[in-house]
Amino acid sequence: MEQKRNVWTRLPVVILTAVFCCTLWGSASPAIKIGYKLFEVAADDTASRILFAGIRFTIAGVMVIIAGSLLAHRFLKPKKSSAGCIAALAATQTVLQYIFFYMALAHISGVRGSILNAANTFFAIFLAVAVFHFEKLNAQKVIGAIIGFSGVVLIVSGGSLSALAGGFTLQGEGAMLLAAFVSALAGCLIKLFSAREDPVTLSGWQFFFGGLVMTAIGLAFGGRLVWSSAACLPLILYMGFISAGAYTLWGILLKYNPVSTVSTLGFVNPIMGVLLSALFLNESGEAFRASSVAALALVSLGIFIVNFHWEKRDEKTKISD
Repeated sequence: MEQKRNVWTRLPVVILTAVFCCTLWGSASPAIKIGYKLFEVAADDTASRILFAGIRFTIAGVMVIIAGSLLAHRFLKPKKSSAGCIAALAATQTVLQYIFFYMALAHISGVRGSILNAANTFFAIFLAVAVFHFEKLNAQKVIGAIIGFSGVVLIVSGGSLSALAGGFTLQGEGAMLLAAFVSALAGCLIKLFSAREDPVTLSGWQFFFGGLVMTAIGLAFGGRLVWSSAACLPLILYMGFISAGAYTLWGILLKYNPVSTVSTLGFVNPIMGVLLSALFLNESGEAFRASSVAALALVSLGIFIVNFHWEKRDEKTKISD
């Protein structure tokens, strides 16, 4: 009864919060591409891209640590035994994933990137089953993954029988798929480490240290950001909040609700990414092209099928109306 009275278990709150988180994550692609223009980062300027990402995630780490400490009523100080876990997550979830992610968005549209990045859900199934043995493969996951990946193939092919007709490049589409794979790997590592470590503490400190590493790399190789307007500071702070805010709120939802319920709502993520790219990047022509709409529908449906829990929920974990 106590859990049912908690505001975070009420269905309208769960849906609105999940949609808000997906909206934040979906805004990442257009925010990054807008940031490239504001900070005058050229498509071939790798060092400045890494510096840009590093500053963002250092800020995100500080935000998560502060928010997590306030929620826990204590400072989220990592244990000495957490050092290896934090290092592994910083290397995968922050450094590797976002080197590929930021590289991709310098070469492809926000619409294309949002759909391709959703492949992390389907990569996660493979890793969870074949590598980490967290779960067993079943017909539902296979069907969902096939449907979802067909959307990925469609957005790359542009609806043509030729797999390269959509303009596949290693720096663009290839880098985004690599980012999605590393994201899936990091998600499995978080699940593995969370059995003995606090996930919020791990996430905050891995963002912070991963951001510092990327900032140092970017500066060492001559990266620079041109603070060309007053909009630069709000943008970089907002980008930090994208990761910090979405992660913290999503974690709260997972704490008080069945994982399957929250994860199923993740299908909104690529939808918001496409819509926000169309709105803020003037990509409506690509976003509402028949092949893009079909690809988005397939990817979102695949995510929904993979995560939807078909069995009747236990009354103890049932979300209240």
